[in-house]
Amino acid sequence: MFSKILVANRGEIALRIIRACKEIGIRTVAVYSQADADSLHVHLADEAVCIGAAPSSQSYLNIPAIISAAEITDVDAIHPGYGFLAENAHFAEICESCQIKFIGPGSQAIRAMGDKLAARETMRKAGIPIIAGTQEAVKDKEEALRIAKKIKYPVIIKATAGGGGRGMRVCHNDIRLVSALMTAQQEAEAAFGNANVYIEKYLEKPRHIEFQILADTHGHIVYLYDRDCTIQRRHQKLLEEAPSPILDWKMRKKMGETAVKAAKTVNYVNAGTIEFLLDTDGKFYFLEMNTRIQVEHGLTELITGIDIVKEQIRIAAGEKLSIKKQDKIPIKGHAIECRINAEDPANNFIPCPGKIERFIAPGGPGIRMDTHVYAGYTVPPYYDSMIAKLMVFGRNRGEAISIMQRALDEFVLEPVKTTIPLHKEILKNPLFRRAQVYTDFIQRLLGEWENKPAEGSILQALVR
Repeated sequence: MFSKILVANRGEIALRIIRACKEIGIRTVAVYSQADADSLHVHLADEAVCIGAAPSSQSYLNIPAIISAAEITDVDAIHPGYGFLAENAHFAEICESCQIKFIGPGSQAIRAMGDKLAARETMRKAGIPIIAGTQEAVKDKEEALRIAKKIKYPVIIKATAGGGGRGMRVCHNDIRLVSALMTAQQEAEAAFGNANVYIEKYLEKPRHIEFQILADTHGHIVYLYDRDCTIQRRHQKLLEEAPSPILDWKMRKKMGETAVKAAKTVNYVNAGTIEFLLDTDGKFYFLEMNTRIQVEHGLTELITGIDIVKEQIRIAAGEKLSIKKQDKIPIKGHAIECRINAEDPANNFIPCPGKIERFIAPGGPGIRMDTHVYAGYTVPPYYDSMIAKLMVFGRNRGEAISIMQRALDEFVLEPVKTTIPLHKEILKNPLFRRAQVYTDFIQRLLGEWENKPAEGSILQALVR
């Protein structure tokens, strides 16, 4: 087992990893930017090293600075968390060349699944269903128009190196396609340093369902069931639940086995997530694979009792999975997660950095809070706006919803604007309560209230 691990991340995921290491008995090293000097992960780690200025490019994406910190503190391994360098194959290779274990999959698997086009083709050859679309990057508008005519509108433009909803545009006609193509390419270039995009048929009412997998170096691979990530804004997840309320056990088993097959196709090791879109006819399609720990991994931990971060560490250390057989993986109850973002939902989800003057976290049975913020903490403007993950566990979905409603009512975080009021609206919405939602739910919910202000606009409620 490792004696010391460097956590190459920030915020709540850095805290999550540090806590897991402490419970195993592993010393930790935190890295931080100048803007994060007062962050909790800096204070709770055994050692901390400042790696640069506030911008990510000068700190959390600064590979030489992170490797230098690892060598100076003499660590055995690096855990990248999610985001930043977590899915950077080059970073994984550098770690290995420096005899530092990268806690995640090998660089080949990261590279194979990191390029969305390459991943689609790999899955197609393996017999895993994919959505109709291009097999190569789209070169120009003429080619884009030919493709759209063939697969028919609506279509979606996606960045080949995409993630987080960037470089994505939905198009319903030729005019929109031509204008969106260049915009998507420019956005992809700015976000990922890669302007390549491709086109897929756009499913208008899909559910977004993902399967958590674990694989060790001894040939054991299992899936830890599913998470429903359908509630999104701008193609970014906002509320998740596990297991999905619409899957029966037959479909769950079929999709889970497909996820395992996908992972085996690229000789995957460590924790990963296979994401699918499920259409209204009950057909599912491979969307992508995330070669890292997921933001929403805590939901799976709540319904299975398996600590995924500890499993990651043990797998990287060469140990076997704690549970090696699929039929032994437990599942119990229902869990829901609300991502609490420092954003103003009433103003197009604009980020709202600033000082938190009052912070009261909810408590009581069935509540888990993963956060790095506290009263007096200043949310910096340089990073992702998520500041907390509020998770609840109940014996069933109805109880989980009730616990979450109570938790949100108890949660005080002022004066920074957050998504808490929006989550309250989601939870009381009849369609959500009946699990009759699709990926456009938030867009439709906001639009519905915008058009009926006299009856109590959600936007009015959010600004009160």
